[in-house]
Amino acid sequence: MKLHSICAPWLMVLVVSVLGLGNTWAASPQPPNIVLVLVDDMGFSDLGCYGSEIETPNIDALATNGLRFTQFYNSGRCCPTRASLMTGLHPHQVGIGHMTAPPNQPYEGPPAYQGHLNETCTTIPEVLRGDGYHTFMTGKWHLGHADKGDWPMQRGFDRFYGGISGAFNYFKPGGDRGMTDGNQDVTTEDDFYATDAFTEIASDYIKEATSKDDKPFFLYLAYNSPHWPLNAKVKDFEKYRGKYRGGWDAVMAARQQKQRELGLFESDVEAAPHVGPDWASLTDKQRDDLDAIMAAYAGCIDNIDQNIGKLVTHLKSIGQYDNTLILFLSDNGACQEGGKLGFGSEDMVRNPPLETTNGVRLGLAWANACNTPFRLYKHFLHEGGANTPFIAHWPAGIPQSRHNTFVRQPAYLPDVMATCVELAAATMPDDVPPCEGVSFASVLTGGEEIASQPIHAQPMFFEHEGNAMMRAGDWKLVREYKKPWELYNLSEDRTELNDLSTAQSQRRDRMIAAWEDWATKTEVMFPERFNMYQHLKEQKKKKK
Repeated sequence: MKLHSICAPWLMVLVVSVLGLGNTWAASPQPPNIVLVLVDDMGFSDLGCYGSEIETPNIDALATNGLRFTQFYNSGRCCPTRASLMTGLHPHQVGIGHMTAPPNQPYEGPPAYQGHLNETCTTIPEVLRGDGYHTFMTGKWHLGHADKGDWPMQRGFDRFYGGISGAFNYFKPGGDRGMTDGNQDVTTEDDFYATDAFTEIASDYIKEATSKDDKPFFLYLAYNSPHWPLNAKVKDFEKYRGKYRGGWDAVMAARQQKQRELGLFESDVEAAPHVGPDWASLTDKQRDDLDAIMAAYAGCIDNIDQNIGKLVTHLKSIGQYDNTLILFLSDNGACQEGGKLGFGSEDMVRNPPLETTNGVRLGLAWANACNTPFRLYKHFLHEGGANTPFIAHWPAGIPQSRHNTFVRQPAYLPDVMATCVELAAATMPDDVPPCEGVSFASVLTGGEEIASQPIHAQPMFFEHEGNAMMRAGDWKLVREYKKPWELYNLSEDRTELNDLSTAQSQRRDRMIAAWEDWATKTEVMFPERFNMYQHLKEQKKKKK
């Protein structure tokens, strides 16, 4: 396998420092540890540092002492996002153009939709492990279940503990949705709680490895929280019970006001209208259940924050904090699955079904509010579905003068692979497709002059379930499946309220042609979308 090298990033940073752009990392030639934290189905405004009333002091501290991205894009849904994040490619390029295939169901169809990672791509841990990194993962995999060749240990990780499937019970996972240690299915103890377990085991991996040698580590910490079922601990649930009785309009108004105060958005940014029913039109029972549902969701996020605090404390205790880059993001916007009003009650939180994913679900109305100020939610590529909170924290790498500032340039998932490879001074195999992303290492380590430069000179493209998007500079082309293309200038219309597709028809048509050219090259199925679940049902019928 022929390799090409990437220039050692500390040499680049040394040059930056000589030019007076202010960076502290040049004093240390040691490549950083990298911790990539991915949460599941969390909305854009669900962190305190992005406008929420939910208490997230530990994550907020990462933002205060680091950087917040305001236009970082995911792929709109769980496993396509994970596929792109791990490989630096579009989901269709690696075989997960729609979703992962269920266990024990053979697949015959387009390779771009095979439902597991293909053999033509490489992953971040595969590349970094080849260049001297320890590689660990805890949490949700969701990149292929049926064949162990697709599992984490076979795709670059030295150690793995978590769930292979797309969803599982926080308290008592079981069956095909159980826990796996390495390549072996394992049972859990009575006091098991997934978010806690993933943090504790990850901390053990780090401590064990760093006590043996001075090699850096890459940790992929992929929490399943706050994905359904919303299995909040009772004490975390009770902390928020009763705080949402004012309804979603009150939550959205308070969050948008806080976002303005934080500097996330200007005062003239108008929030997208809410799509749920009027709160006053609901019955007392409905409002009480909806308060409980949102309290469960908030409790899950609060618990994530508690665990980020535990991880940071651990890194400090073993002397690994300063030269560890922590990247934090969500796989998509808040999740509307569960009907307009969601599903569940206080009793379901206090007495959750075990060994099943039946349980509390957030629902459309709360999901819309959790993505304040944006339109739509998970599955879609409008800002509420595809724009994620993204935080970068690195004491030895990000200049102190840049702490608590915003990165307002658009970026997306494939950039993470490119950035990790550059910061690790790693080598990429030349017999795999080249990374689609652009490294934002200089955005992290440089001064204001570098940080203010665009990350992407070329457009970014997206597709999921027929929902489609192209981002080129300030312009965004986007559509819902089978609906007309829309066009927005996000520098003037951040929340996609003023469709310019008619007024700017020539620009619209050029962008549509560019998207279709990309989609054709990437083997995207269009104009009719491809749905893996429907395909498998039809395939099964034909064989009977």
